[in-house]
Amino acid sequence: HVREWRSRLEAKPALVSRRKEGEPIHRKRALSTINRDMAVFRAALAKVLSPGAPNSEAAWQEALKATPNANGRRTLYLDRGERLKLLKNINTESEPFARALCLLPLRPGALAALTAGDFDKRTSELTIGKDKTGKPRRIQLPKEAAKLLVAQAKNKMPSAPLFMRANGKEWDKDSWKLPIAAAVAAAGLPGDATAYTLRHSTITDLVSAGLPLLTIAQISGTSAEMIERHYGHLASDAAVKALGELAL
Repeated sequence: HVREWRSRLEAKPALVSRRKEGEPIHRKRALSTINRDMAVFRAALAKVLSPGAPNSEAAWQEALKATPNANGRRTLYLDRGERLKLLKNINTESEPFARALCLLPLRPGALAALTAGDFDKRTSELTIGKDKTGKPRRIQLPKEAAKLLVAQAKNKMPSAPLFMRANGKEWDKDSWKLPIAAAVAAAGLPGDATAYTLRHSTITDLVSAGLPLLTIAQISGTSAEMIERHYGHLASDAAVKALGELAL
């Protein structure tokens, strides 16, 4: 029964937009999403059931195993010209948020959670508190990114969202998806480009520029192991280029 339930869940499309107005948007359920669902159900069952004997009908835990390598490498890359096209085609309300994703390798959720008080315009330092790592981190911003954040923080209380929507609320996955999707279509970019594509593209550029992987991991709020696993091949290309420049 558990295996049948999992099969039904895997076949069920995931709801992308939960907005009340307009047609619901669905997509194929990702393996990584299924793994998260299995982890929750597995933990709940483990509190009331002991694992069954392997290879038997009682072995409920086997049907809930995670699919290996489900968090596949993001391969869609938008170069600077394509990212600029997206920014030129996105609506005015969403442009600052999308521009920040093009300037900083932050997760969209971490960017949306920033408050005006997280940015110190005197030192151009940004404190990222809410992220997957769970540990606050502080990064120094270059001139262009600092200029954008100064404009976003202007006349806002420290607790106000740094990137604020027209209704005064912070951005979330349901509010940024549709504007970015519309801009992608208007700019003639690959249809599967998302907010996370922008983050992947900025990280790709940093690796290709030869920035140390540990530094990139610290800035982007992820582990050096993850950066090495997903972007290490680009670092090798940068190393070959650097070695080539040693030629006399």
